[in-house]
Amino acid sequence: MKKMLLALGLSSALLGGSAAWAEEAASTPTPTEQTTTVVTTEAPAATATVVAPAEPAAPAAATPKLDTGDTSWILISTALVLLMTIPGLALFYGGMVRKKNVLSTMMFSLSAAILVSLIWVIAGYSLAFSGTGAYFGDLSKAMLNGVAFDALSGTIPETLFVIFQMTFAIITVAIISGSIADRMKYSAFMLFIAVWVLVVYTPITHWVWATDGWLFKAGALDFAGGTVVHINSGVAGLVAAYMLGKRIGLGKESMAPHNLTLTVIGASLIWVGWFGFNGGSALGAGARASMAILVTQVAAAAAAFSWLVVERIIRGKASVLGGASGAVAGLVVITPAAGFVGVGGALIMGLIGGVVCFWGITALKRMLKADDALDAFGLHAVGGIVGAILTGVFYSDEIIKAAGVTLAPTFAGQLWVQLEGVLATIIYSGVMTFIILKVIDLIIGIRVSADDERMGLDLSQHGERIE
Repeated sequence: MKKMLLALGLSSALLGGSAAWAEEAASTPTPTEQTTTVVTTEAPAATATVVAPAEPAAPAAATPKLDTGDTSWILISTALVLLMTIPGLALFYGGMVRKKNVLSTMMFSLSAAILVSLIWVIAGYSLAFSGTGAYFGDLSKAMLNGVAFDALSGTIPETLFVIFQMTFAIITVAIISGSIADRMKYSAFMLFIAVWVLVVYTPITHWVWATDGWLFKAGALDFAGGTVVHINSGVAGLVAAYMLGKRIGLGKESMAPHNLTLTVIGASLIWVGWFGFNGGSALGAGARASMAILVTQVAAAAAAFSWLVVERIIRGKASVLGGASGAVAGLVVITPAAGFVGVGGALIMGLIGGVVCFWGITALKRMLKADDALDAFGLHAVGGIVGAILTGVFYSDEIIKAAGVTLAPTFAGQLWVQLEGVLATIIYSGVMTFIILKVIDLIIGIRVSADDERMGLDLSQHGERIE
């Protein structure tokens, strides 16, 4: 009862903030299933000889064994997560910019897939998932040294775990590009992501998903990357938007999306790909993966619905872009909770997430006065924060117990751990992103010239354009 009362109170507070605005404006993976075998022995028959009781035998250590079903599912999930970036996010973002910048915007997503893949196998995976430090990994698995052909991570090949996690790093970087669209040098972006993945993404991944990470040990719940991916990328995007400054002509010239058809197709691919993002994070094909996919669908639909309702009330019409954005908001909100909540929790989280993220890209965006061009912060950081906190409210005791997940000793303690992870990620990502961009700006500059910006980044950065 106390948990539900607190949940209702938290939900009311979040919705209350949005309503007030409206009135004013208008690792080592954790096994997904644990099996315990109980061996029962009958007492020996009585004899004339008294036998001293034997010492209980130590339980034999479970030998990791490849599961072809789990492997097949994670192979599919890996492809689905990559699909979220190329072509999903590339189309989603590409459709929202002006025609003169569509190729440049899509190139950011493509380049994330190219460069991050190389960085991940060279050093990224090792820094994220090797070593015993609480804050940083080490280079013991650089160039995948020690990752044998037949090595296992749980019930799947470790090589598969490597590339599955690689796709998460790729989309995290690609999300940032939404904040810097229309005005960042391509060379600066490439240099930025090369450093950012190693200095920002890998440490936070280690905190949350490595068994020695300090947030993992504290019991922080982040099933598929609400903190690692979405808060991290959204905060980095906001900092980048501040440092780049506003686009030329913002508020004076039309910056309407040039092709919402591309955006809807992109959002649809992202939605489908998210089944691999969340369902694949179970690292196995079982009940937990199935539930993760179910709650993902429910939360996405609920958020899209609540977004459209609020948009209709505030603006008089429910827009196509609003439907696509609302669905993405719901997907973000449920990401940290997908392996921990039931359908009821997912429904409530989605409804809340749609409203709060709508507020994030409108009222909050105006308050922050940052030109977050494609709303990476409003959708991903805000959605990730809401999802991370509400995960500590709506987690299912049944699912948590079945998964063998260790929580903080108290309900209030779990909420604090969730908030601690949010705050740590915001501070670290924000500060380090600022430092990285500042150094790059001093070396080569981060923003294109005014003439190049007016010409469009397709021509000025790539020598190509859409006719």
